Amino acid sequence: MITVNAASIAKVVQTRALHPERIGELAARRQQPHGLVGQTGRLLLVAADHPARGALRAGDNPVAMGDRAELLARMVRALDRPGVDGVLGTADIIEDLLLLGALEGKVVIGSMNRGGLAGTVFEIDDRFTGYDAPAIAAAGYQGGKMLFRIDPQDPSTVATMQSCAQAVDQLAAHSIMAMVEPFISRRDESGRIRNDLTTEAVIRSATVSAGLASTSAYTWLKLPVVDNMEAVLAATTLPVVLLGGEVAPDQGAQFAAWSKALASPSVRGMVVGRTLLFPPDGDVESAVDATVELMTA
Repeated sequence: MITVNAASIAKVVQTRALHPERIGELAARRQQPHGLVGQTGRLLLVAADHPARGALRAGDNPVAMGDRAELLARMVRALDRPGVDGVLGTADIIEDLLLLGALEGKVVIGSMNRGGLAGTVFEIDDRFTGYDAPAIAAAGYQGGKMLFRIDPQDPSTVATMQSCAQAVDQLAAHSIMAMVEPFISRRDESGRIRNDLTTEAVIRSATVSAGLASTSAYTWLKLPVVDNMEAVLAATTLPVVLLGGEVAPDQGAQFAAWSKALASPSVRGMVVGRTLLFPPDGDVESAVDATVELMTA
């Protein structure tokens, strides 16, 4: 098992400073996964692209994801568990994991648009500041993920929509999965963007995002678990992965909702970040194992 400690972090820093070419070499030599089926028949991915958007909160800790060594240690522990198939992250996270040797045989999804920084006036104008399709293809990764928030009151939405459509086309040209995470979003009285998690809103966001680009052949949707998921999943024939979402105080209720949604054959897996990496009791392994059990039920 890979150990993340002061010595291994120091080695990562030294390699980055003195031998940055090693990152490309490791990506090229990396053992590839066996498609997108997953060990349980469905994909379970650990997400850690939140820090690049300035979203560091997990539970009650506003900067839980701000300690990189701690975050990497938790990710490595999660990736080591049976049933965990890979990771979704920005280049800095993925390259740290490459240097630690944690991505052999794993599905890797590169996060593409992180320009909509949390809490900013330009948050909806979610520029593509992360991976692009050629970089994902060149590194031998399995897909690219994009966040697509639709604010009916913000004209910047259309720029993000167009950029997402172009990214879907570019990924499809490389025969690589495009993972689109859509929301209907609005600013509240304080100006903070809130996602509308009503059933109708999620259906609308799913149908709009499914229609992006000139082909949907390689498009998967990443959707939140909401009330009446049956209606949400009936809105599309595209493969769906469930969004784990925020750390819930009642983890049992959260797992029960996931289990119900996983009963649908449309659901091809889950992408879970803070809920697995920062569970209320701190036990990463138990949180991961409980999720894997849901996938196989």
